[in-house]
Amino acid sequence: MKKTYTPAFKAQVVQELLKETKTITQLAAEHSVHPNVLREWKVTVLKGMAGLFEKSDSIETLRSAYEQQLEERYAQIGRLTTQVTWLKKNLVSTLTRAERMLLLDRPATELTLRTQADLLTLSRRSLYYQPQPPPAEEVAIKHAIDSIYAAQPSYGSRRIAVILERDHQLVVNRKAVQRHMREMGIVGISPGPNLSRRNPEQQVYPYLLRNVVALRPNHVWAIDITYIRLVAGWMYLVAVLDLYARYVVSWALDDTLEQPFVLDAVSRALAAATPQIWNSDQGSHFTSPQYTSLLSAAGVQISMDGKGRALDNIFIERLWRSVKYEEVYLTEYQAPRDARIGLGRYLRHYNENRPHSTLGYHTPAAVYFGKERVAPAA
Repeated sequence: MKKTYTPAFKAQVVQELLKETKTITQLAAEHSVHPNVLREWKVTVLKGMAGLFEKSDSIETLRSAYEQQLEERYAQIGRLTTQVTWLKKNLVSTLTRAERMLLLDRPATELTLRTQADLLTLSRRSLYYQPQPPPAEEVAIKHAIDSIYAAQPSYGSRRIAVILERDHQLVVNRKAVQRHMREMGIVGISPGPNLSRRNPEQQVYPYLLRNVVALRPNHVWAIDITYIRLVAGWMYLVAVLDLYARYVVSWALDDTLEQPFVLDAVSRALAAATPQIWNSDQGSHFTSPQYTSLLSAAGVQISMDGKGRALDNIFIERLWRSVKYEEVYLTEYQAPRDARIGLGRYLRHYNENRPHSTLGYHTPAAVYFGKERVAPAA
């Protein structure tokens, strides 16, 4: 039997999601709603906020135009029934399963969920999946991997698997460790032919930092993503770092490794200043057209670490080490909101109050805003 949700129920769940007192997985399990559906509701609310301040007549005009367009679309579907088989065949080759899931109409109004699943070539069983919080064992393994990697970022899956069994009494085979590291967005930084996992269809930019020294603020920026553990789950932190001043220009936190939170951090950084060079690894987040187009439009020179360059992001790796050992590992974040508040407080402290040894014990903010001068960062 198909499920229907009232507008009031959707509003209540999205309100809980925005409060960030629970993870999206916990809310999904509590309300028996798939996490993708919750994300879709959240996006709908955020996009519709601006419309609350528009004049009612313009809203009615837009609503009327939308309803008319909807009627025309359904009429068109009726005329094109003979092409449904061809459409279904090509959907699989042009859209990922996640993109086809977003096309579902929940609750089903015009077409039943069975019909939608058939048109989108989706398994109906997966549509009724009841999300569950991540198993405690998986959380423990990922937290242990995070601790090992923070101490030794050059370690790969083989060494981590050995240390998990030796020091943490967790017996995990290498393939499972590889899968967990992939989900956490981390990889051993030792030189090798497969340093970064990127989309082979996306453009990779040349490495511009060879023999380059960061001479001033906003000369060279770097961006990276790290894993942040919660008591019963995890989140992901992305940060943009000025390499000369070690100043965190912007950061963003999310519960998935999807692209929007990276673009949010990039947009807020570019609103503050524009660097000459912007460096990253070749991960799929940083080779995507959405990311590179933002930088190109701002006139930034895009630099990407080449294969075998193990220490290109050493400055931001040191930032992650400080964040983990001075904040994350000392604090048991119960909920996403706790992590957001704690990390926000720590990163302000890191920028404005924490003396940095490589800056002559000046603060990153003092150096970034020109109150102090230091030796160029190689």
